[in-house]
Amino acid sequence: MEKRKSYHGIIFDLDGTLLDTIADLACSANLALAEYGYPPIETSAYKQMVGSGMMTLMRRCFPKDTPESEFPAILDRMLYHYSRHYLDGTAPYPDIPDLLDRLSRAGILLCVNSNKKDAYTKALIERSFPHISFVEVLGETDHFPRKPQPDAALHLASCMGLKPDQVLYVGDSGVDIDTGHNAGMDTIGCLWGFRGKEELTEHGAMYLAETANGIFDIATGNQIFLTSSSQEHR
Repeated sequence: MEKRKSYHGIIFDLDGTLLDTIADLACSANLALAEYGYPPIETSAYKQMVGSGMMTLMRRCFPKDTPESEFPAILDRMLYHYSRHYLDGTAPYPDIPDLLDRLSRAGILLCVNSNKKDAYTKALIERSFPHISFVEVLGETDHFPRKPQPDAALHLASCMGLKPDQVLYVGDSGVDIDTGHNAGMDTIGCLWGFRGKEELTEHGAMYLAETANGIFDIATGNQIFLTSSSQEHR
């Protein structure tokens, strides 16, 4: 098969892509559940709940009959705990710091687009990758709708001075793949994240990467890792 083009920019998801944040998210959500008299949820179960913002996470882990009017206060409690625990166990996935350094040295521009609150997104990036120069890091704000809406991704492409077809969108969930498609960008699904191959393939990830090095090879056009479902999205 013909070798794919190289790319000039990459937009990364945060949770489950660059950083393993699940333990701290689960801890904070479980502390909020405990305050309301509910039992904790297994940390592994949270991998299927995160990715669409903190409020959605609260709606998914609290009982379905919880009145909607209670969720603003519930979210406040979760964020109270998360503000005290979000740095406890969160760390980059293996080889991610090296990947970002190699991409930067190769001249590929880097951005981050997360549904996590903007302040936490920026703080985690600054703490985890202090030597990497990102063009822009963008979490959830009032200025753009959450993923999978493409507004934030398109803004980041503009910040890089690139057209969407020059940018890769990299993430671990169907929400990320949908975001990339909605923005007119090629997509990479990360197999080490929270969701897994089946969801990424179902949403039409153009590429799948088993390791951080796979992302570098795809971005620079050295190798291709096309999924069987990607053809219909090309």
